[in-house]
Amino acid sequence: MKIQRIEAIPYAIPYTHPLRFASGEVHTADHVLVRVHTDAGIIGTADAPPRPYTYGETQKSIIAVVQDVFAPQLVGLEITDRAKVRAVLDRTINNQVAKGAVDIAVWDAIGQLLGISVHKLLGGYTDSLRVSHMLGFRPAQELLEDALRFGAEYGVSTFKLKVGRRPLELDVEACRVLREGLGENVEIYLDANRGWSANEAMEVLRRTEGLGLSLFEEPCDAKEAMSRRRLVDRSPIPIVADESAPTAGDASRELLSGGANAICIKTARSGFTEALEILGLCTGLGVDVTMGNQIDTQVGSLATLAFGAAFEATSRRAAELSNFLDMSDDLLADPIRIRDGRIMVRSLPGVGAEIDEEKLAFYRQDQSTTHTV
Repeated sequence: MKIQRIEAIPYAIPYTHPLRFASGEVHTADHVLVRVHTDAGIIGTADAPPRPYTYGETQKSIIAVVQDVFAPQLVGLEITDRAKVRAVLDRTINNQVAKGAVDIAVWDAIGQLLGISVHKLLGGYTDSLRVSHMLGFRPAQELLEDALRFGAEYGVSTFKLKVGRRPLELDVEACRVLREGLGENVEIYLDANRGWSANEAMEVLRRTEGLGLSLFEEPCDAKEAMSRRRLVDRSPIPIVADESAPTAGDASRELLSGGANAICIKTARSGFTEALEILGLCTGLGVDVTMGNQIDTQVGSLATLAFGAAFEATSRRAAELSNFLDMSDDLLADPIRIRDGRIMVRSLPGVGAEIDEEKLAFYRQDQSTTHTV
């Protein structure tokens, strides 16, 4: 079964409210739906979320590299030749989100061909993941109200607090209010998205000592090599590399240089193939991993779920799977449901992302962007 054509479909779905964090803010999910068509009629699907302020990719750049660079080289390859597909993608540097989407779509098609879920193909460790929900850049009391609502409605008991504001007191106060309002049994961890210097991050750790925070993600730019190593050495909680570790090579650099002692895996920027390499590196070194979120749609969240639930190491911690709740709509025909703080893996062949074609037709921003032979 060969790759026949590849689509890169731009679409836009508004968020219910602006999502703000230290490296930027988003008002609309301006994403790209990538579809890998085969000559047997099987279609592999994945979502590509551009984050220009983090990785430099835009909706237009993803369409261009998929259509003009990847597709001409991939059309005609056997869908099961994943190593050949990976070699084609690796010839182009950067463009991690575009590569990740093509990789996931290929895995999705292979799962459909074999009649088995990608979750099972990868490892099939567990049938669900606990959910972590993102909070941030709002007054402390509003953050607490949101957290209490998500706990009551969905059973969520883990929250990532987006920080990185100045003055630091805004985020320190948010930590205190959340801990006091949520109690000791709720997990809270921080993500500064490189918003502070390493010295500022150390001051935040000092001021929040005793609040039971579990992780600190990207507290400062990884380019602050010496200061960040000092931060990792002195921090009582793991320092997680996220946007500084999109590839296995980057993760190796951060871990071996002492710039981090935990890694966030995001399938939206690594696909499944690179995520496997990152996970193998981390498990070999005995390093904790988290399953992150690229402000994913439900399509993207299903990919994170499939990978995260496939392995013991990635299923230990709550995964960031709920950002789609901040969207006004989605493309899935059968929406994701969060029950008792967990999302169940789908047993459908492939990733399990069945697209509602009417919704796609409504939200897409072009008629057709394809490459074929």
